[in-house]
Amino acid sequence: MFKLTNPYLTFNGNAKEALEFYKQVLKGEITNLSTFGEADFPTPPEADHRIIHARFEMGEQFFMVSDTFPNQTVEVGSNISLVLDFDSDAEIKEIYDHMVENGKILMELQDTFWGATYAKVQDPFGIIWELNYTKQQ
Repeated sequence: MFKLTNPYLTFNGNAKEALEFYKQVLKGEITNLSTFGEADFPTPPEADHRIIHARFEMGEQFFMVSDTFPNQTVEVGSNISLVLDFDSDAEIKEIYDHMVENGKILMELQDTFWGATYAKVQDPFGIIWELNYTKQQ
């Protein structure tokens, strides 16, 4: 059974600045920070220093953060999505199919370089969902 995890915040190139702000204000810790330049993923050179993924922890609570590509933007207020973590390929595929039936595909369901099956979709009501199944190693 899938579980609803934590929020995912997306920024227009200022994720590092936001994370430092949250670190100071929320007294948490920045973990698992990776840039586009470090990832095994084709990106334009101007994205090299942008964050592809980071995790901000406050005790047992956490949220995740990334930047957009340089030619993409997010609107403040709509730059948050919800993550669903799944227990199997069949489960993620079933939910993905239902979500996109009347919704919008933002990133197709696919195997990723970080060892997961992943998709990003917008449901018929405008909510953005990140679907993730981390494969067992």
